[in-house]
Amino acid sequence: MRIVSLLLLTLFIATGCCSQKKADMTSTQIEYSAMSRGYYKSILVQDKSVSVVKERNGEAVQSKIDDAKWSEIVSAYSKVNLDSLSSLKAPTDKRTYDGAAIGNLKITKDGKTYETPGFDNGFPPKEIKKLVDLLVDFSKE
Repeated sequence: MRIVSLLLLTLFIATGCCSQKKADMTSTQIEYSAMSRGYYKSILVQDKSVSVVKERNGEAVQSKIDDAKWSEIVSAYSKVNLDSLSSLKAPTDKRTYDGAAIGNLKITKDGKTYETPGFDNGFPPKEIKKLVDLLVDFSKE
């Protein structure tokens, strides 16, 4: 356990994050979902692992996240203002006429849930674009 803790601490120091952010990520769950009548995707990231479901009632495919990808996720997450998630504005409105699936980002930290309003899948608000793009990459693998 000490070795794992030391490795995680080293990883966060190397990426420029403070040790407080490490504690934040260990108690944090990030979920991206996108759905429409004929489309479904759910990506859940927590504790250096990811779970991807690509169809309604489908089986979750779980895998570990490598250190490089995890560092990118931590970096993108550290730039997200959780308190402002609920007030983000979608840059496009295709979802209102079935032109795009409805995307949603939900972050649960220390038992409190922060969630965006719906936005077009593939066109997240700029404040969360990097994080959403990193999450969506897992469904392409």
